[in-house]
Amino acid sequence: MEQLLFRSATPADVPRILQIIRQAQRRMATAGSLQWQDGYPAAEHIEADLKHRYGHVIVREGASGEPTVIAYGAIVFDGEPAYEALDGAWLTRGDYVVVHRLAVADEALGHGVGREFLRQTKLLARARGIGAFRIDTNYDNVRMLRILAQTGFVRCGKVVYRSGEREAFEKIL
Repeated sequence: MEQLLFRSATPADVPRILQIIRQAQRRMATAGSLQWQDGYPAAEHIEADLKHRYGHVIVREGASGEPTVIAYGAIVFDGEPAYEALDGAWLTRGDYVVVHRLAVADEALGHGVGREFLRQTKLLARARGIGAFRIDTNYDNVRMLRILAQTGFVRCGKVVYRSGEREAFEKIL
């Protein structure tokens, strides 16, 4: 894999992050997925991520030699309220890390960038002594479901957000 840099997102990254989110929304719509088709995530979600220091990016050197953001996600160690009402059973109890809003740029698809984001998240969690990683996605988000299967996540049930149900997964770190 090419040289990638994983780092906290900055306000200067927001326009590129929003571009990547829009690309992901278009891909999901084209694939028939209902996820992210209601205006979420929007600029205010990304700005809130940065305010709480959740936002992270993967950067690679672009064709011009300039670093280019190619993936974004929100890494949360504060818990996820929707997960408390899981219809199912988590593998663990206690603290966990969760990733929301993971999106990869069109030009970086198929190069393991999403898996690398999850790997970097796992390393951050382990450094904090966190032993569980939770994540959710729509039942029809085929690309994300494939990544979760490839990286050892186990389906634990369903969670409900204002926009509907999501499949919930966990991995013991």
